[in-house]
Amino acid sequence: MPVCADLVLTNGRVLTVDAAFTVAEAFAVHAGRIVAVGSDAEIRPLIGPGTEVIDLAGRTALPGINDSHLHACAFGATRPPLAVDVSYPAVESIADIAAAVARHAETLPPDAWVIGNGWDVGYLAECRSTSSAGADARLPHRRDLDAVVTDRPVLLYEFSGHTAWLNSHALRAAGIDRDTVAPPGGIIEVDAAGEPSGLLREGAQNLVNAAVPPMTRADRERAVRAAVAICHAEGITSFTEPGLGPGGGSLFLGAAGADTLAVYADLARSGELAARVNVLLLPLAMGEAADVLPERLAAPLPDGIADLDPRLLRILGVKVFADGIPPSRTAWMREEYVGGGNGCLCMHGDSDVLRVDELRTIVRHAHAAGHQIGVHVTGDRAIDALVEAFEEAAAACPREDERHYVIHGDFCTPRSLRTLAEHGWGVNMNPAIKWTIADLMDDVVGPERSAYQWPVRSAVQAGIAVTASSDAPITYPDWRRGVSAMMLRESKATGRPSGPEQCVDLATAVRAYTINAARQDFAEDWKGSLEVGKVADVCVLDGDLTTADPHEIADLSVALTIFDGRIVYTTE
Repeated sequence: MPVCADLVLTNGRVLTVDAAFTVAEAFAVHAGRIVAVGSDAEIRPLIGPGTEVIDLAGRTALPGINDSHLHACAFGATRPPLAVDVSYPAVESIADIAAAVARHAETLPPDAWVIGNGWDVGYLAECRSTSSAGADARLPHRRDLDAVVTDRPVLLYEFSGHTAWLNSHALRAAGIDRDTVAPPGGIIEVDAAGEPSGLLREGAQNLVNAAVPPMTRADRERAVRAAVAICHAEGITSFTEPGLGPGGGSLFLGAAGADTLAVYADLARSGELAARVNVLLLPLAMGEAADVLPERLAAPLPDGIADLDPRLLRILGVKVFADGIPPSRTAWMREEYVGGGNGCLCMHGDSDVLRVDELRTIVRHAHAAGHQIGVHVTGDRAIDALVEAFEEAAAACPREDERHYVIHGDFCTPRSLRTLAEHGWGVNMNPAIKWTIADLMDDVVGPERSAYQWPVRSAVQAGIAVTASSDAPITYPDWRRGVSAMMLRESKATGRPSGPEQCVDLATAVRAYTINAARQDFAEDWKGSLEVGKVADVCVLDGDLTTADPHEIADLSVALTIFDGRIVYTTE
């Protein structure tokens, strides 16, 4: 133990998130590490003339938050001023969106695309079951955007990232007309006249994404820096960038492309990356054939990335898209959606049998190559197929502690939860999305299935170290909102309960954003809790998290963020 600490925090509620979820009063930091945790009296002897002392005054300190599924570059790229905000509550109707798009278009150079992000039919007046004018509910249409912008393409991403809304100019730029066939795993919505309505779902978005001018290196760096700054303001010190590579070249304006990994590497090399970033590679685009996977997995990484500090930037494995999302009715479900249809896997192939075989092939290749595998999968039938693919791959090529995981896992079945737990595999869930879409999902899958969506408590009881994440830019990276949503399971729109039997306690929710997320990163031995020897990544809240009403947790502001023993954000 050093003679004196560099930094000491005293007189607080220190949530260590150790095995017993111990609450201490103080802790000390030296050379970027936690060197002591305990009472004020126990820590006070470590204060010397050069020690910075912070009086928490009863506030809560907890491990730096690990947002274990955060598209950081995309998050930075799809926010103002680079993109127009068309999310609720900035807009509440299609008319509001049209007005926002028109205003934003006036600020752009003549040839620039209008890019926006965040619209949600659950919060648009014209899309609800009965509009304010008494008209029948409807979906957004290209004509809504054509009415305000005709001289340039308009591309607005839905909050989930799985649907895009285009004006006619953008449809022409993408080469989409009534005769265009959607790519595998994609849907081009058409209107009553058989013309493209302007909505592209899942893999069909690749048609327009390929036409958007690519991000420059400067754009990518600006987006990453902006995202990290927001993370600091939210108490986030670690995150997983879930999918960078050739399969992401057309996702999020190209923010998920391979060039973004090089930007992270350059920032880490120069000492300017003040976050711990774990990366899943994205070798395949949605619906792309598996036969190119071995070559993609063998492709070289950016120069020098293997020489970087793995506690700063590390490639952990690969991401795969298995199906779509329930709100778009593209998740593969056993029972039909309200109104019909079951969705399907977004794999290459013309039948369910062929698509399942593609999924098994992809999982088998990635597992045998030694990667951790994170799979975007949401429907119950898709999840069962994936877990069976995990089992087959593990049996064919036994490995120790691979920690594969389900990303999202909206409708994980009890059988799949048991199997995941038996193998030490994980589930990464999104409580803030549950809060956002709870009412909408009643009309999509019915009240019973909607209430079950994201069965956190069932997963924990099965023995899974559940992780929770924002999926930004899908939701804002506000982990307090996520903790509140895990404890309450209430709807954003109406406040009504949605599956209260799946609520969990505060400790479980906090673990999902800290130590369990560190486990997903294979890093629970050196981060994720405030214990001696671990890195000094810390979030301080302006209040007592342990006594706050769950409804008020989201209102607790972040007062201080410490990364590697250094203060990187403070409100003081």
